[in-house]
This record gives sequence, structure tokens and C-alpha cells, in this order.
Amino acid sequence: MTLSGFFFGLADIMQIPLSFLQADMIGNIFNYSCIVLGFVGLFYWLNLQKKFNSAAENNPDQLK
Repeated sequence: MTLSGFFFGLADIMQIPLSFLQADMIGNIFNYSCIVLGFVGLFYWLNLQKKFNSAAENNPDQLK
């Protein structure tokens, strides 16, 4: 068995369990999840910033 035969056999074995997934489906799911995760992080950060701003307004000893 040559090295190229080994890698072609490995590729054939890897194609069997992954054949039901389409490349477009994987790409879209990944892209949409990145967008949703970005918006969740944005709203979390904006909520924290709102809390920090209100705490800074209520504390006169804090440097601004």
C-alpha cells in the first residue's frame, strides 16, 4: 500500500459520514450563528455600558 493509497482511503472513509451535510448548509449556519452571537454580545456590552454610565453619574468622587 502506497502513501497516496492510504490518503485516498482515508478520504473515502471521511466522505461517508459527512455526505449528508451540504457545504451551503454548513456555511449559512455558521454565518448566521456568528451574526446572532455578535448581536447578543453587542446588546450585552451596551447593557453593561449603561450600568457603568449610571454608576458614574451617581458617584461625584469618580474621575471623568
